[in-house]
Amino acid sequence: MNTPEYLNSLYSLAGKVAVVIGGTGELCGAMAEGLAGAGAEVVLVGRSQEKANARLAKIEAAGGKAWFQSAEAGSKAELQKLLDAVVARSGRADIVVNGAGVNSATPFLDIAEDEFDRIMGINLKGVFLGCQVFGKYLVERGQGGSIINLGSMSGLIPLSRVFTYSASKAAVHNLSKNLAREWATARVRVNTLVPGFFPAEQNRKVLTPERVASIMGHTPMKRFGEARELIGATLLLASDAGSFITGSEIVIDGGYHAMTI
Repeated sequence: MNTPEYLNSLYSLAGKVAVVIGGTGELCGAMAEGLAGAGAEVVLVGRSQEKANARLAKIEAAGGKAWFQSAEAGSKAELQKLLDAVVARSGRADIVVNGAGVNSATPFLDIAEDEFDRIMGINLKGVFLGCQVFGKYLVERGQGGSIINLGSMSGLIPLSRVFTYSASKAAVHNLSKNLAREWATARVRVNTLVPGFFPAEQNRKVLTPERVASIMGHTPMKRFGEARELIGATLLLASDAGSFITGSEIVIDGGYHAMTI
């Protein structure tokens, strides 16, 4: 059965430019592929061209359009240069994914100040600055836009062994709701995508066999998520299909948050 034309147009991102900060990582990289597949020109943002190349090749092989721009998520000056580069090369920015992140598994009483500052500087400050730089552009442009911030299940439900990460993500959830309220009349939507347990670069160090068993016991679907399973929600939040969705937390966790005993 062919997909009805109105559904194709509703989720289409043709003519849009999506900036994916953290797009060289596993989860945001998959989101970038999905955005490109829906017709957006995608800008992968990270520190390493080498890490971006494989993702760029996959996007281009599938008929999509993407390019890489180096930037440090925790630097306002670099994010402003990123925006300037995107507008100069692609002409516009319509969708912004703030997904750069780091984690640690340090016991609470052993967390050093520099570790705390490093995690907060990327996970929270990076989102704050990304929203400030790109949000200003989107609001002043007057054509609306979509900002998707990467939250975490640990930002909703406290999880053991990831104290600073949890605090940083909880702040991201709060910031996103505040900005959704501030920018709603400018048609700039701000939402939080909330992955449950998806094995990725930043959390493999905490996925011990004991912890994996505990996670599976609390996840009704009895498995980890796959990065590609974030694409559907990403397209909903990025496209006209989600035009009345702002300030929301879209949870993708295999039922983890619904499980008690």
